[in-house]
Amino acid sequence: MPKKEMGRFNDAAVRQSRNMQVAHLLRKYNPSEWGGTETAVKRLCDGLRAHQVQSVAFCPQLETTPDDDPLAEAGHSVKRFRACVPVWGITPENRRALVSMGGNLMSFGLIWDLWREPGVSVVHAHTQNRLGGIGLTVSRLRNIPLVVSIHGGVLDLPAAARDHLAAPLQGGFEWGKVLGAPLRSRRVLEEANAIITCNKKEAQLLEQKYPRQNVLVQPHGVSAEDYEKDRRPAAFAAFPSLIGKKVLLMAGRIDTVKNQNWVVKEAPRLIKKFPDLMFVMAGSVTDQPYAKAIAEDIQRLGLGENILLTGGLPPGDARLLGLFQVAKALVLPSLSEPFGLVILESWASGTPVISSRTSGAVELIDEGKTGWLFDLDQPEGFHVAVGQALANPEGAARMGEAGRKIVKADYDTVVLAGRVKRLYEQLIQEMS
Repeated sequence: MPKKEMGRFNDAAVRQSRNMQVAHLLRKYNPSEWGGTETAVKRLCDGLRAHQVQSVAFCPQLETTPDDDPLAEAGHSVKRFRACVPVWGITPENRRALVSMGGNLMSFGLIWDLWREPGVSVVHAHTQNRLGGIGLTVSRLRNIPLVVSIHGGVLDLPAAARDHLAAPLQGGFEWGKVLGAPLRSRRVLEEANAIITCNKKEAQLLEQKYPRQNVLVQPHGVSAEDYEKDRRPAAFAAFPSLIGKKVLLMAGRIDTVKNQNWVVKEAPRLIKKFPDLMFVMAGSVTDQPYAKAIAEDIQRLGLGENILLTGGLPPGDARLLGLFQVAKALVLPSLSEPFGLVILESWASGTPVISSRTSGAVELIDEGKTGWLFDLDQPEGFHVAVGQALANPEGAARMGEAGRKIVKADYDTVVLAGRVKRLYEQLIQEMS
């Protein structure tokens, strides 16, 4: 569908625009398993608030109340609904994996919660499938727009990543399928008022599949000023083993798709060349069997003194920002990375990036100027990049500064949120 210019608002649309409240629908929001989607949603909500837009996040209940809640602590409303994994005959471990990694959840209470929430101008779903179908159903009943953001990839998803997400379903009976048709869960992307993706390749594939749909490319944002203050003392205080080391950071959840174990297996060769090298994995575990395999490989290869696992660190935590600043480079070995928010975070810290050749990284990184790209099936390229980053710190620093300038110019959180608000206003006008 061709993009439409914003026309003159009628009175009802003007009122909704001035008193705009957006219901953000999340498939998962667990602060102890914080990831890129959660970071992107929080920054969007923060940016929208700067444009006088209120946000309320609807997300599944947790088994225990979290100690920290970054969205609530930032002043945004968080409302929990009951959800379930509608699959019989799978192990508790696989059920937990579906909740953590991307299972197709179902909620019978969410429809009522969304329906009765007062003052909602837009439903913004950060998920598809059945929960997205509930968002679609309620938005049509309330005659308000539905916007869908794609965070993890739908069509631009490698087969290995797709198989990994589907693996926990093996051997089970998904009784929730009977609920998909009345919720139009398979038609969420087709019937949404707009689809936002941070990936140009994903957008092209969506436009091919849904030629009448309104697809927009909108990158995630970073508040560059948060990364400018020197946070390295906090990182060294928390992790003193890093003092005097050459640090390579892997920031992201511990999950098969993030592929950290590929680096673990390449590490002995690099440590032989750079004995003072330290790899840091900063992220919560969302795939327990994979985390166990990493721990076993670290022990088997004798890398205990050269690899540090910090566990999950809250967004904006001084220790995490300090790790970005301490690192000689960010290493991103992902199987799939539709955007790569950590790339922007690394650049905002003045740190260059060494990334596998995923669609998001290819789109962001100017090879040789802001970082390096390598192919997972050709590890020699990775070794060359690491060698250049460690042996030529002045050149690596120039790359990091080039990235910092890009973040400031093109990826400011408030500016990007303003574009999303204008989209909301346009859609409200079209439905009035």
